[in-house]
Amino acid sequence: MMNLNGFIYRLPKEVKLLIGAFLVVLSVGYFTGLTFVNDTTENHPQGIQENYLGNEEDLEAEVMKFKKPEREMLTIVHTHILSMSVIFFLLGGLVAMAKIKIGIKKFLLLEPLVSVLVTFGGIYFMWSGLYWMRYVVMISGILMTTSFVFSVLLVLFQLIQKTPSQ
Repeated sequence: MMNLNGFIYRLPKEVKLLIGAFLVVLSVGYFTGLTFVNDTTENHPQGIQENYLGNEEDLEAEVMKFKKPEREMLTIVHTHILSMSVIFFLLGGLVAMAKIKIGIKKFLLLEPLVSVLVTFGGIYFMWSGLYWMRYVVMISGILMTTSFVFSVLLVLFQLIQKTPSQ
């Protein structure tokens, strides 16, 4: 059976460089998306709800928002689940090669994929009328982002180390 734990240290320099460049570009894309989320929701549960369900009843709103149609919601959920599952699958492959305690590794491998389903499924359920899901969406989004940041930093750190730390 092949043991991947710590395999990242044995990769050739050019592969480490490729992985490092990929993680930097991936992070720029991820945090650009988070900037968009902040602009459209103000990182607040009420903002999340208004972004998908509108705010027409709020006559004092700075920006008028309308409920998204079902086709748009299905497109948002579909594209995000597919693209983010690929992102976290690739990042998970890199984490699998890192030297880290197995419990933390399992968490970093699985949590972001669960959070993708919970976040975007939660957005759809919120849009369907379960308004309390806005809190679930926010918490799962925070967990997903925390896992992303920790995973990227872990892999980048281990890419630049000469030998595993004990």
